[in-house]
Amino acid sequence: MSESLAFTLNFLHPLTMWGLLALAGYSAFLGIKAKKTRTADAETRKQLIKGQFAKRHFQLGSILLALLVLGCFGGMGVTYLNNGKLFVGPHLLVGIAMVCLIALAVSLTPLMQQGNLIARKAHVGLNMAMVTLFLWQALSGMQILNKIWENRPV
Repeated sequence: MSESLAFTLNFLHPLTMWGLLALAGYSAFLGIKAKKTRTADAETRKQLIKGQFAKRHFQLGSILLALLVLGCFGGMGVTYLNNGKLFVGPHLLVGIAMVCLIALAVSLTPLMQQGNLIARKAHVGLNMAMVTLFLWQALSGMQILNKIWENRPV
């Protein structure tokens, strides 16, 4: 692999992940709207149903799961290709934890569809933990990216 391609690949992972962080925020917004639809009075519910928030939240959550897994392992792949090893540290371990959290949250979907309130609360809690870690990842990733930029071949 050429040196310029290897260097360019270093930016694909962070760009992808920042986009996914924004999608995670939008997915949370849709989830909140879906809850409002479920818990609203009959008249308000008629208006909110038109937004299909639950359906859109479900679809975006599925896409987010797939892209987060690919983004996480893609980042590890690029690191390995560029360095011949992975750097086992907080950024890598938190990224793996995020994949586990979102997978667990998505796995609760069938129980939530059956009306299980505990599954719904666990889903929200797992996703809140994942997004909190995601925010930290965004900051630590920028520090890593800054080091890569400073050590770039001139």
